[in-house]
Amino acid sequence: MRISVVAIFVLAVLFFSCGEEEKVNDTRTVFRYNEMGSITSLDPVASSSFENIWAVNQLFNGLVQVDDSLNVLPCIAKSWEISDDGLKYIFHLRTDVLFHPHKAFSSESRKVVAKDFVYSFRRLFDPEISRALSVVEIINVKNNIPSIIDTDDSTLVIEIKRPFQPFLNLLTMKFFSVVPEEVVTYLGKDFSKFPVGTGPFQFRMWDDSKIIFLKNPDYFEKLNGESLPFLDAINISFIRDKQSAFLQLIRGKIDLISGADAINIDVVFDHDGKLNKEYEHLITVLTGPFLKTDYLGFYVEKNGIDDSLYPLKVKAVRQAINYGLDREKIIRFFRNNMGKAADHGFIPPGLKEYSSSLVKGYFYSPDKAKLILTEAGFPLGKKGLALTLHITDNFSDIAEFIQAQLEKIGLKVNLLVEPSREINKAVLKGEYDFFKKSWICDYPDPENFMFLFYSLNFSPVGQNYFHFKNSRFDELFELSQKEKNKKIRMKLFNEMERIINEEAPVIPLYHDKVVRLVNKNCSGMKLNPMNLLDLRTVKKLNTNPNY
Repeated sequence: MRISVVAIFVLAVLFFSCGEEEKVNDTRTVFRYNEMGSITSLDPVASSSFENIWAVNQLFNGLVQVDDSLNVLPCIAKSWEISDDGLKYIFHLRTDVLFHPHKAFSSESRKVVAKDFVYSFRRLFDPEISRALSVVEIINVKNNIPSIIDTDDSTLVIEIKRPFQPFLNLLTMKFFSVVPEEVVTYLGKDFSKFPVGTGPFQFRMWDDSKIIFLKNPDYFEKLNGESLPFLDAINISFIRDKQSAFLQLIRGKIDLISGADAINIDVVFDHDGKLNKEYEHLITVLTGPFLKTDYLGFYVEKNGIDDSLYPLKVKAVRQAINYGLDREKIIRFFRNNMGKAADHGFIPPGLKEYSSSLVKGYFYSPDKAKLILTEAGFPLGKKGLALTLHITDNFSDIAEFIQAQLEKIGLKVNLLVEPSREINKAVLKGEYDFFKKSWICDYPDPENFMFLFYSLNFSPVGQNYFHFKNSRFDELFELSQKEKNKKIRMKLFNEMERIINEEAPVIPLYHDKVVRLVNKNCSGMKLNPMNLLDLRTVKKLNTNPNY
């Protein structure tokens, strides 16, 4: 039976109000996780950061979803067909999915129908609100109207402008979640603060210290016949200091901290990446592959400038820098083995059907680096070979190590520490020649990593920040978008990676791990290489009913 809005409010008071109510012996379960970053919006069209994506994933659903093995599974779409030419996708929708209650509806709530997806997808093309413009360009646009049609309430047809094999993977992004037009119209810009979706949890409140979601009693998914989710509520806190957040975790006031950068790894782990024994009775550590690559990038497009004035234009110099860095030491001594050295290439391990081990990357060899520089006309001790590496403060320790290593092969590197926002702006405009960035997979396909090097994606329009161009690479990339045979398609990506390794527009440093510290009283927490937080199946023992 459906719980009324009034009843939900009463539950919220019992869970979260201060004073006498906190002492009620309530057996309901509240899962608490800390977010060190900033959640800026709960609207799916703005779900471009991890902070936003994690929260939005609890509130919204799309046509399809990805499981922990990166398989694309039904969600609101129960089945689909794809035309032989790969241009038309026909989705058949469930008829039992309800939006969360809101007064903008004529009744307390209503069912999701195909036209809701037409409306939701068209919002993605609105430059005033959407952060998905570079993604939705793949969908065919005619006179600024995407070719998305609702043939009836339970049938949706999407036509794209060219074959794009990872299209279903693309639709797993939270951008493509369904939203109700009545509520968006009613709330306007405030929809980002008071969202209404179809997800396992529904929005309750948001202030400076926390965000609260409550269990959706009408959620449509089940596990082994049992309705999801198992938790009664989610509380997201915003403790910025990682030591304070960790203290709250071991005291049982927080149930989850995620990410190597969100914890003091020297306190929590030894150099082999094992949890220190004093915390073993309090914390469960979950780790797994993360589709993320941290790298140093070069801006290689400097036409008309002499090589001696701009050495990064010279491929041999970029190759030498790759050989001059000890990635294994970076992982062991600066990351406590929380990750893997990028010794094969840019694409990380963990992608289904793709084997990065088939590609030979760079290894640490300062002698080889010095030889390459000498042959290129930049022998050890030659003056004028100085570089400026633009970094953020949290990368300073590793950057100083890189600086010392490159000095040994004859390269002087100046470090310039700046806010990430300033670096991102400058890199997008092509203003920096040497910079540190990372790439996190948007959707589980090697294409999402290789499209950074496609010449038609030059920044500032696209994400080819390097302005790298190679005709053979472009040819392979275009073939991969329409190739249906998975084995052949993966071989195309292997060849693309070999070209990137040879031309060296980047220095892949390491691939992160998904790292989660979870309280022992929680179970059912799953991991996936996308590092998407899924709390549908999490259970919690309420060992302390008063907190």
